[in-house]
Amino acid sequence: MSDLRWAAFWICLTLSCVVVCLGSGCALGQASSAGAAEHYSAEGQRALAQGDYSRAEQAFEKLCQLEPGVAEVHANLGLIYFEERKFDEAVPALRQALKLKPSLLKSESLLAMSLSELGHYNEALPGLEKGFRRSSDPEIKRMCGLELERAYTGLKRDNQAVEVALELQRLYPSDPEVLYHSGRIFGNFAFLSVQKLAQVAPNSVWRHLAAAEAHESQGTYDQAIQEYREVLRLEPQHPGVHYRIGRTLLSRFWQHHSAEDTAEAEKEFEAELQLDPTNANAAYELGEMHRKASQSDEARQYFEQAVKHYPDFAEAHLGLAAVLLEKKQPEQALIHVQKAVEADPGNEVTWYRLAQVQKTLGNSSEQQKALAEFRRLHQESTREKGFDLTGPASEVTKQEIEPKAGR
Repeated sequence: MSDLRWAAFWICLTLSCVVVCLGSGCALGQASSAGAAEHYSAEGQRALAQGDYSRAEQAFEKLCQLEPGVAEVHANLGLIYFEERKFDEAVPALRQALKLKPSLLKSESLLAMSLSELGHYNEALPGLEKGFRRSSDPEIKRMCGLELERAYTGLKRDNQAVEVALELQRLYPSDPEVLYHSGRIFGNFAFLSVQKLAQVAPNSVWRHLAAAEAHESQGTYDQAIQEYREVLRLEPQHPGVHYRIGRTLLSRFWQHHSAEDTAEAEKEFEAELQLDPTNANAAYELGEMHRKASQSDEARQYFEQAVKHYPDFAEAHLGLAAVLLEKKQPEQALIHVQKAVEADPGNEVTWYRLAQVQKTLGNSSEQQKALAEFRRLHQESTREKGFDLTGPASEVTKQEIEPKAGR
């Protein structure tokens, strides 16, 4: 059973349903039953207002017996069953409401959702598609969309489930429930795509690439490197693979602290640049390696190569700024650190390095502004560390605040 927002849907649907008209607009049967019908109608409405669905159910069941020809009574009873997750009872009540009054469009959507919850996906699809595509009510559209994802997935129509997920994200970009279910849909689709790749092309470059990336993300670095090597055996000029091997070796270094891994990684980055001099990531990694080894001339060369081919590369601008600051060229360093701020204003290291440059230039007021922003971002990142769902490490080695630097 899905964890849809029953209460929100309840409100938007209940307010639009006429419970029962006790005036001239509805035939309420014999005069002897009119008083009882009015009593149960009022009782049911009070119970709904108080959120007492059990008492509301009893009242509307009595009302249904007294007024079996009033569509709205069946519609509200079906809605109560739906709220109580009694979907097998909601279905016949909603069917009867629509039989008596086909214009109850919200009851039509509710019936489709009830059928979906019972696993009757083929029968539910027309109503769900209609509610999602045509409804002008944002909440009904959203609820039908979530159930439509469920139905398409259940019917193994995964491409259509992805299409609905994309549309839901467009319509409700900040809705946490939509984002959660979209993540599940996209993850399932990615898994199925890789599974099919393994079936149709088990010995292809692409299958080995997929396996390598999966191993890398899971931290099984030896297997990842083995798979990347297999890609190069099949296609020696395949772009980006030497770089990925280098990154994997650096990740393995942090596990085992073997100097051989960093030395081998450097060779892989160099091999990547031999194949593709425009690979800014490989140039950046080499620049960072040389910077940390206090080889500022070589570091500057590689950082400049990186920003030449990727002008908005914030980390490379930061690395280059650090080298220029070290070489007593703060005016040039300021240019690059400002470009880093523009490209990645949420990076705390960017603001700290800007403060360093402004201090060297003697701009104390600008230094304090940069430090204030650094402290704000640092506090935010500290709070968020306990809830990190970003997955594997970043695409490149991140710039850091040097331990020797004072704050």
